[in-house]
Amino acid sequence: MVAPAVQHWTVDEAGEGQRLDNYLLRHLKGVPKTMVYRVIRSGEVRVNKGRASADQRLAIGDDVRVPPVRVAARPVDQAPVVPARSFPVLYEDDWLMAIDKPAGVAVHGGSGVSSGVIEQLRQARPQARFLELVHRLDRETSGVLLIAKKRSALTHLQDQFRARGPHKTIGKTYGALVAGDWPERLKVIDVPLHKYLTAEGERRVRTAHADDPQAQRAITLVQVARRLPGFTLLDVTIKTGRTHQIRVHLSQAGHPIAGDDKYGDFALNRRLARGDGLPVRLDRMFLHARRLRFHHPHDGREITVEAPWPKECEDIAAVSAR
Repeated sequence: MVAPAVQHWTVDEAGEGQRLDNYLLRHLKGVPKTMVYRVIRSGEVRVNKGRASADQRLAIGDDVRVPPVRVAARPVDQAPVVPARSFPVLYEDDWLMAIDKPAGVAVHGGSGVSSGVIEQLRQARPQARFLELVHRLDRETSGVLLIAKKRSALTHLQDQFRARGPHKTIGKTYGALVAGDWPERLKVIDVPLHKYLTAEGERRVRTAHADDPQAQRAITLVQVARRLPGFTLLDVTIKTGRTHQIRVHLSQAGHPIAGDDKYGDFALNRRLARGDGLPVRLDRMFLHARRLRFHHPHDGREITVEAPWPKECEDIAAVSAR
């Protein structure tokens, strides 16, 4: 084992603008995610000698104090090999790229996943000087994912994602297949969400009251796209980008996403995986980031990127159109 000791890290350009938790998870390889969040909550992690929260954004030159944490030493010959992998490119220029992320692939390593999209993409493009995730998609979700190729593009695009009100320029639309007959009148879900960790250290989200100090406002817009017996295909646009927002909002409305293994109808999911309930077998969550609209970080022009339906989702969407 590697002997633990207090560490002080100075944030450089690669860490500028990152959340504290993501910064630590990236640097503390081999430390369980639950431990990282535990030392943050306890106040043992300090930024410029002050207590810091998990979502605090870091700046160049910040001093991050990390308490002693025990990391299992891994023999060099047992170090995980990150595979080089390319993904379908939907848009690319000198500042950014948009790829079509498949379902079942994490966007980054961690929580028992040795590597994700960003690590595999870096391996596939060793000549690239800078590649960073602009935002996240759940592992089970497919569709449009933005990657910044310059630091300036990353900060500009992340500012767009964080903007609120009239300054909000990002538009994200998802396709979701939900159980049941979605009511036509239910077009806006404005229900706060509370993020927490289970006893096993897994991230979960639940709905909350507006006066809950730990809750964040979350707004989801829903439009019926097509109907088929027992299910409804929805176009879902999110006005806020909360963790698991769409999944929790649709589930709490009584219409969970087909194939959702965290907030869904588990008995229904088993039937769908066997090919019972839909004309096409479904063994994944039917949530697809179909469209992303943003302003280019270099010249400000509006760009809309669309990801085609994955084959398994396209087959179901085609059936529902009949």
